[in-house]
Amino acid sequence: MTRNLLLDTAILLALAVFGVVAYKLAPLLQPKTDVLLPVSSCNLNQQACIATLPDGGQMEFSIEPRPIPALRPLQLQARFRGSDVRRVEVDLAGIEMKMGHNRPLLAAQDGDGKRFSGQASLPVCITGSMEWEATVLVDDGRTLVAVPFRFVSGN
Repeated sequence: MTRNLLLDTAILLALAVFGVVAYKLAPLLQPKTDVLLPVSSCNLNQQACIATLPDGGQMEFSIEPRPIPALRPLQLQARFRGSDVRRVEVDLAGIEMKMGHNRPLLAAQDGDGKRFSGQASLPVCITGSMEWEATVLVDDGRTLVAVPFRFVSGN
């Protein structure tokens, strides 16, 4: 009887610890943003896309090569006009199938807060092509803005 009580207590304790850890790590998977812009209708497979930020500045975002392939190195670039930016990350998430945490940090180029670049890759989907959302997370030190773009990769 005591052994069953100990086992039940251990299971409840483990579940509680798991819940606390999941709560603490949740912002890594779904960052808390101050502003979420609507999904752009621009096609990243064809061109760089431009979005207007809440402060009136503009961001141009591109992924190369085009069309965007799976399992190959991708070059991510974000350029800003009229905005001072401190940090840029790109959250790459599958729309219909979760493919794990994939959020590269883009490095500032020339230290001017106007150009950021980095590399990433997309995992292959067993069904061939897959729809993705690339959410550019723009941090200017006061506001975290999420700018989502959708595209299809694969065959």
